[in-house]
Amino acid sequence: MVKKGWKSLLVGTLASTLLLAGCGADSSTEETGSSEDTQKTYKVGITQIAEHPSLDAAVDGFQKALEDKGLKVDYDPQNAQGDPNNNQTIANNFVGDGVDLIFANSTPSALSALNATADIPIVFTSVTDPVGAELVEAMDKPGPNITGTTDTHPDAIPNTVKFIAEHFPEAKKLGMVYNSGEQNSVAQVELVEKALEGTGITTELVSVSTPAEVKQATEALIGKADVLYIITDNTVVSALESVIQVASDEDIPLFVGELDSVVRGGFAAYGFDYFDIGYEAGEMAAQILLGEKTAAELPVQYPQKLKLQINKQAAEDMGITLKPEWDEVAEYVNE
Repeated sequence: MVKKGWKSLLVGTLASTLLLAGCGADSSTEETGSSEDTQKTYKVGITQIAEHPSLDAAVDGFQKALEDKGLKVDYDPQNAQGDPNNNQTIANNFVGDGVDLIFANSTPSALSALNATADIPIVFTSVTDPVGAELVEAMDKPGPNITGTTDTHPDAIPNTVKFIAEHFPEAKKLGMVYNSGEQNSVAQVELVEKALEGTGITTELVSVSTPAEVKQATEALIGKADVLYIITDNTVVSALESVIQVASDEDIPLFVGELDSVVRGGFAAYGFDYFDIGYEAGEMAAQILLGEKTAAELPVQYPQKLKLQINKQAAEDMGITLKPEWDEVAEYVNE
Protein backbone atom coordinates (compact mmCIF):
# COMPACT_ATOMS: atom_id res chain seq x y z
CA MET A 1 0.00 0.00 0.00
CA VAL A 2 2.81 2.38 0.84
CA LYS A 3 4.63 1.65 -2.46
CA LYS A 4 1.47 2.16 -4.45
CA GLY A 5 0.89 5.52 -2.76
CA TRP A 6 4.51 6.60 -3.51
CA LYS A 7 4.15 5.73 -7.16
CA SER A 8 0.89 7.63 -7.41
CA LEU A 9 2.50 10.68 -5.82
CA LEU A 10 5.45 10.55 -8.26
CA VAL A 11 3.16 10.26 -11.30
CA GLY A 12 1.05 13.15 -10.03
CA THR A 13 4.12 15.31 -9.46
CA LEU A 14 5.45 14.61 -12.97
CA ALA A 15 2.05 15.36 -14.50
CA SER A 16 1.84 18.63 -12.62
CA THR A 17 5.35 19.60 -13.76
CA LEU A 18 4.52 18.85 -17.39
CA LEU A 19 1.27 20.75 -17.11
CA LEU A 20 3.01 23.80 -15.69
CA ALA A 21 5.67 23.62 -18.39
CA GLY A 22 2.94 23.45 -21.01
CA CYS A 23 1.17 26.43 -19.52
CA GLY A 24 4.44 28.36 -19.52
CA ALA A 25 4.92 27.67 -23.23
CA ASP A 26 1.39 28.77 -24.04
CA SER A 27 1.83 31.95 -22.05
CA SER A 28 5.06 32.77 -23.89
CA THR A 29 3.40 32.20 -27.26
CA GLU A 30 0.50 34.42 -26.32
CA GLU A 31 2.81 37.20 -25.19
CA THR A 32 4.79 37.03 -28.44
CA GLY A 33 1.63 37.08 -30.52
CA SER A 34 0.24 39.91 -28.46
CA SER A 35 3.37 41.99 -29.05
CA GLU A 36 3.08 41.55 -32.81
CA ASP A 37 -0.65 42.15 -32.92
CA THR A 38 -0.53 45.31 -30.84
CA GLN A 39 2.17 47.03 -32.94
CA LYS A 40 0.55 50.34 -33.79
CA THR A 41 -0.94 50.70 -37.24
CA TYR A 42 -0.87 54.33 -38.26
CA LYS A 43 -3.63 55.80 -40.40
CA VAL A 44 -2.34 58.19 -43.06
CA GLY A 45 -4.56 60.12 -45.44
CA ILE A 46 -3.04 60.91 -48.85
CA THR A 47 -4.55 63.86 -50.72
CA GLN A 48 -3.40 64.54 -54.29
CA ILE A 49 -4.62 67.26 -56.66
CA ALA A 50 -4.51 65.23 -59.90
CA GLU A 51 -3.14 62.14 -61.55
CA HIS A 52 0.18 62.39 -63.34
CA PRO A 53 3.44 60.41 -63.14
CA SER A 54 5.43 62.90 -61.06
CA LEU A 55 2.87 63.10 -58.25
CA ASP A 56 2.34 59.35 -58.38
CA ALA A 57 6.11 58.82 -58.05
CA ALA A 58 6.15 61.10 -55.00
CA VAL A 59 3.52 58.89 -53.33
CA ASP A 60 5.60 55.80 -54.11
CA GLY A 61 8.63 57.40 -52.52
CA PHE A 62 6.66 58.48 -49.45
CA GLN A 63 5.30 54.98 -48.84
CA LYS A 64 8.71 53.38 -49.42
CA ALA A 65 10.28 55.58 -46.74
CA LEU A 66 7.69 54.55 -44.15
CA GLU A 67 8.13 50.92 -45.16
CA ASP A 68 11.91 51.21 -44.75
CA LYS A 69 11.36 52.63 -41.28
CA GLY A 70 9.34 49.52 -40.38
CA LEU A 71 6.05 51.34 -39.75
CA LYS A 72 2.71 49.64 -40.25
CA VAL A 73 0.47 52.07 -42.12
CA ASP A 74 -3.11 52.01 -43.31
CA TYR A 75 -3.27 54.45 -46.24
CA ASP A 76 -6.35 56.25 -47.48
CA PRO A 77 -5.37 57.69 -50.90
CA GLN A 78 -7.72 60.31 -52.34
CA ASN A 79 -7.43 62.20 -55.64
CA ALA A 80 -9.17 65.53 -56.30
CA GLN A 81 -9.12 64.96 -60.09
CA GLY A 82 -8.00 68.56 -60.58
CA ASP A 83 -11.03 70.04 -58.80
CA PRO A 84 -10.07 72.45 -55.97
CA ASN A 85 -13.44 71.90 -54.29
CA ASN A 86 -12.66 68.21 -53.94
CA ASN A 87 -9.45 69.07 -52.10
CA GLN A 88 -11.31 70.61 -49.18
CA THR A 89 -13.82 67.78 -48.97
CA ILE A 90 -11.00 65.23 -48.88
CA ALA A 91 -9.15 67.13 -46.14
CA ASN A 92 -12.29 67.57 -44.04
CA ASN A 93 -13.04 63.85 -44.32
CA PHE A 94 -9.53 62.98 -43.12
CA VAL A 95 -10.05 65.17 -40.07
CA GLY A 96 -13.41 63.52 -39.41
CA ASP A 97 -11.80 60.09 -39.67
CA GLY A 98 -9.13 61.08 -37.16
CA VAL A 99 -6.11 60.13 -39.27
CA ASP A 100 -2.69 60.24 -37.59
CA LEU A 101 -1.11 62.26 -40.40
CA ILE A 102 -2.05 63.84 -43.74
CA PHE A 103 0.32 63.57 -46.71
CA ALA A 104 -0.55 66.47 -49.03
CA ASN A 105 0.80 66.01 -52.55
CA SER A 106 0.65 69.47 -54.24
CA THR A 107 0.13 73.06 -53.15
CA PRO A 108 -3.70 73.06 -53.41
CA SER A 109 -3.87 69.81 -51.45
CA ALA A 110 -1.64 71.18 -48.69
CA LEU A 111 -3.60 74.44 -48.45
CA SER A 112 -6.87 72.55 -48.04
CA ALA A 113 -5.36 70.27 -45.41
CA LEU A 114 -4.03 73.22 -43.42
CA ASN A 115 -7.41 74.91 -43.68
CA ALA A 116 -9.05 71.77 -42.30
CA THR A 117 -6.89 71.17 -39.22
CA ALA A 118 -4.44 72.81 -36.86
CA ASP A 119 -3.97 69.63 -34.84
CA ILE A 120 -3.26 66.73 -37.20
CA PRO A 121 0.33 66.74 -38.57
CA ILE A 122 0.60 67.55 -42.29
CA VAL A 123 3.59 66.63 -44.44
CA PHE A 124 3.56 67.99 -47.98
CA THR A 125 5.55 67.53 -51.16
CA SER A 126 5.32 68.77 -54.77
CA VAL A 127 4.93 72.30 -53.37
CA THR A 128 6.87 74.95 -55.27
CA ASP A 129 6.68 77.96 -52.96
CA PRO A 130 5.66 76.99 -49.41
CA VAL A 131 6.29 80.49 -48.07
CA GLY A 132 4.52 82.34 -50.89
CA ALA A 133 1.57 79.97 -50.61
CA GLU A 134 1.45 80.80 -46.88
CA LEU A 135 1.80 77.18 -45.87
CA VAL A 136 4.80 77.96 -43.67
CA GLU A 137 6.24 81.13 -42.16
CA ALA A 138 9.73 80.34 -43.45
CA MET A 139 11.60 77.35 -44.87
CA ASP A 140 13.44 76.86 -41.58
CA LYS A 141 10.39 77.77 -39.46
CA PRO A 142 7.41 75.71 -40.63
CA GLY A 143 4.01 75.94 -38.99
CA PRO A 144 3.04 74.17 -35.75
CA ASN A 145 1.57 71.16 -37.60
CA ILE A 146 2.98 71.36 -41.13
CA THR A 147 6.26 70.79 -42.98
CA GLY A 148 7.48 68.90 -46.02
CA THR A 149 9.59 68.98 -49.17
CA THR A 150 9.45 71.43 -52.06
CA ASP A 151 9.57 70.51 -55.74
CA THR A 152 11.66 73.48 -56.78
CA HIS A 153 15.43 73.66 -56.71
CA PRO A 154 16.86 77.20 -56.52
CA ASP A 155 19.00 76.53 -59.61
CA ALA A 156 16.47 74.67 -61.80
CA ILE A 157 14.77 77.63 -63.50
CA PRO A 158 17.92 79.83 -63.79
CA ASN A 159 19.84 76.90 -65.31
CA THR A 160 17.04 76.19 -67.79
CA VAL A 161 16.85 79.82 -68.90
CA LYS A 162 20.63 80.01 -69.22
CA PHE A 163 20.66 76.85 -71.36
CA ILE A 164 17.98 78.27 -73.67
CA ALA A 165 19.77 81.63 -74.01
CA GLU A 166 23.13 80.02 -74.75
CA HIS A 167 22.10 77.17 -77.04
CA PHE A 168 19.02 78.63 -78.75
CA PRO A 169 20.24 82.17 -79.56
CA GLU A 170 17.51 82.62 -82.18
CA ALA A 171 14.81 82.33 -79.50
CA LYS A 172 13.21 85.68 -78.63
CA LYS A 173 9.84 84.49 -77.26
CA LEU A 174 9.41 81.87 -74.55
CA GLY A 175 5.89 80.44 -74.58
CA MET A 176 4.37 79.22 -71.33
CA VAL A 177 1.02 77.55 -70.64
CA TYR A 178 0.05 77.53 -66.96
CA ASN A 179 -2.84 77.67 -64.53
CA SER A 180 -2.93 81.17 -63.01
CA GLY A 181 -5.08 79.76 -60.21
CA GLU A 182 -2.18 77.66 -58.92
CA GLN A 183 0.07 79.60 -56.55
CA ASN A 184 3.02 77.34 -57.33
CA SER A 185 2.68 78.11 -61.05
CA VAL A 186 2.43 81.87 -60.56
CA ALA A 187 5.57 81.78 -58.44
CA GLN A 188 7.46 79.85 -61.11
CA VAL A 189 6.38 82.17 -63.92
CA GLU A 190 7.72 85.08 -61.88
CA LEU A 191 11.02 83.25 -61.39
CA VAL A 192 11.26 82.56 -65.14
CA GLU A 193 10.66 86.20 -66.00
CA LYS A 194 13.26 87.29 -63.47
CA ALA A 195 15.80 84.82 -64.88
CA LEU A 196 15.13 86.09 -68.42
CA GLU A 197 16.18 89.65 -67.54
CA GLY A 198 19.13 90.67 -69.70
CA THR A 199 18.80 87.74 -72.12
CA GLY A 200 16.72 89.52 -74.75
CA ILE A 201 14.03 86.85 -74.38
CA THR A 202 10.50 87.70 -73.22
CA THR A 203 7.56 85.50 -72.26
CA GLU A 204 4.34 84.79 -74.11
CA LEU A 205 1.85 83.54 -71.50
CA VAL A 206 -1.41 81.63 -71.90
CA SER A 207 -3.46 80.65 -68.86
CA VAL A 208 -5.75 77.61 -68.53
CA SER A 209 -8.13 76.37 -65.86
CA THR A 210 -8.54 72.70 -66.80
CA PRO A 211 -6.52 70.02 -68.62
CA ALA A 212 -9.09 70.11 -71.45
CA GLU A 213 -7.93 73.63 -72.35
CA VAL A 214 -4.23 72.78 -72.65
CA LYS A 215 -4.07 71.74 -76.30
CA GLN A 216 -5.91 74.81 -77.58
CA ALA A 217 -3.81 77.08 -75.36
CA THR A 218 -0.61 75.57 -76.74
CA GLU A 219 -1.85 75.95 -80.30
CA ALA A 220 -2.40 79.64 -79.56
CA LEU A 221 1.38 79.96 -79.15
CA ILE A 222 2.16 78.71 -82.67
CA GLY A 223 3.89 81.49 -84.57
CA LYS A 224 4.37 83.47 -81.36
CA ALA A 225 6.77 81.32 -79.33
CA ASP A 226 10.22 80.16 -80.45
CA VAL A 227 10.58 77.86 -77.44
CA LEU A 228 8.04 76.35 -75.03
CA TYR A 229 8.63 75.95 -71.32
CA ILE A 230 6.14 73.96 -69.22
CA ILE A 231 6.87 74.40 -65.53
CA THR A 232 5.66 72.02 -62.80
CA ASP A 233 2.04 73.08 -63.22
CA ASN A 234 -0.30 70.29 -62.14
CA THR A 235 -3.06 71.20 -64.60
CA VAL A 236 -0.81 71.39 -67.66
CA VAL A 237 1.45 68.45 -66.78
CA SER A 238 -1.60 66.20 -66.45
CA ALA A 239 -2.27 66.94 -70.15
CA LEU A 240 1.37 67.15 -71.26
CA GLU A 241 0.87 64.88 -74.27
CA SER A 242 -1.19 67.66 -75.88
CA VAL A 243 1.74 70.06 -75.56
CA ILE A 244 4.21 67.45 -76.85
CA GLN A 245 2.07 66.86 -79.92
CA VAL A 246 1.97 70.56 -80.81
CA ALA A 247 5.72 70.98 -80.16
CA SER A 248 6.54 67.97 -82.35
CA ASP A 249 4.19 68.97 -85.16
CA GLU A 250 5.52 72.54 -85.24
CA ASP A 251 9.21 71.86 -84.50
CA ILE A 252 9.19 73.96 -81.32
CA PRO A 253 11.71 72.93 -78.62
CA LEU A 254 9.81 71.97 -75.48
CA PHE A 255 11.53 72.46 -72.15
CA VAL A 256 9.83 71.02 -69.07
CA GLY A 257 10.18 71.35 -65.32
CA GLU A 258 10.60 67.75 -64.24
CA LEU A 259 12.39 64.60 -65.32
CA ASP A 260 9.20 62.55 -65.61
CA SER A 261 8.03 65.00 -68.25
CA VAL A 262 11.26 64.43 -70.20
CA VAL A 263 10.59 60.70 -70.24
CA ARG A 264 7.04 61.40 -71.46
CA GLY A 265 8.35 63.35 -74.44
CA GLY A 266 9.61 66.77 -73.37
CA PHE A 267 12.95 67.77 -74.89
CA ALA A 268 14.91 68.71 -71.76
CA ALA A 269 14.72 69.64 -68.09
CA TYR A 270 16.86 70.50 -65.14
CA GLY A 271 15.14 68.43 -62.55
CA PHE A 272 15.09 65.68 -59.96
CA ASP A 273 13.16 62.52 -59.29
CA TYR A 274 9.81 63.06 -57.59
CA PHE A 275 10.28 59.67 -55.96
CA ASP A 276 13.20 61.22 -54.06
CA ILE A 277 11.30 64.22 -52.68
CA GLY A 278 8.42 61.89 -51.77
CA TYR A 279 10.88 59.63 -49.97
CA GLU A 280 12.37 62.58 -48.09
CA ALA A 281 8.86 63.64 -47.06
CA GLY A 282 8.21 60.08 -45.88
CA GLU A 283 11.29 60.17 -43.68
CA MET A 284 9.96 63.34 -42.07
CA ALA A 285 6.55 61.74 -41.59
CA ALA A 286 8.14 58.73 -39.88
CA GLN A 287 9.87 60.97 -37.35
CA ILE A 288 6.57 62.70 -36.59
CA LEU A 289 4.55 59.49 -36.27
CA LEU A 290 7.18 57.91 -34.00
CA GLY A 291 7.21 60.98 -31.77
CA GLU A 292 10.86 61.74 -32.47
CA LYS A 293 10.14 65.21 -33.88
CA THR A 294 7.20 67.55 -34.35
CA ALA A 295 6.42 69.17 -37.69
CA ALA A 296 7.59 72.50 -36.26
CA GLU A 297 11.03 71.01 -35.59
CA LEU A 298 11.57 69.82 -39.18
CA PRO A 299 12.59 72.54 -41.69
CA VAL A 300 11.17 72.36 -45.20
CA GLN A 301 13.64 70.59 -47.50
CA TYR A 302 14.73 71.40 -51.05
CA PRO A 303 15.41 68.53 -53.50
CA GLN A 304 18.86 67.13 -52.86
CA LYS A 305 19.78 66.24 -56.47
CA LEU A 306 19.59 68.31 -59.68
CA LYS A 307 20.57 67.16 -63.17
CA LEU A 308 20.04 68.00 -66.84
CA GLN A 309 18.18 65.34 -68.80
CA ILE A 310 17.60 65.34 -72.58
CA ASN A 311 15.23 63.14 -74.57
CA LYS A 312 16.97 62.21 -77.85
CA GLN A 313 13.79 61.03 -79.57
CA ALA A 314 12.02 64.25 -78.62
CA ALA A 315 14.93 66.25 -80.03
CA GLU A 316 14.52 64.48 -83.35
CA ASP A 317 10.74 64.97 -83.31
CA MET A 318 11.13 68.70 -82.64
CA GLY A 319 13.86 69.27 -85.21
CA ILE A 320 16.60 69.93 -82.65
CA THR A 321 20.20 69.09 -83.56
CA LEU A 322 22.05 67.63 -80.60
CA LYS A 323 25.36 69.32 -79.81
CA PRO A 324 28.49 67.36 -78.82
CA GLU A 325 29.11 69.60 -75.81
CA TRP A 326 25.85 68.45 -74.27
CA ASP A 327 27.33 64.99 -73.80
CA GLU A 328 29.42 66.26 -70.89
CA VAL A 329 26.58 67.95 -69.00
CA ALA A 330 23.42 65.96 -69.78
CA GLU A 331 21.96 62.55 -69.16
CA TYR A 332 20.14 61.17 -72.21
CA VAL A 333 16.92 59.16 -72.33
CA ASN A 334 15.24 57.37 -75.27
CA GLU A 335 18.57 56.90 -77.05
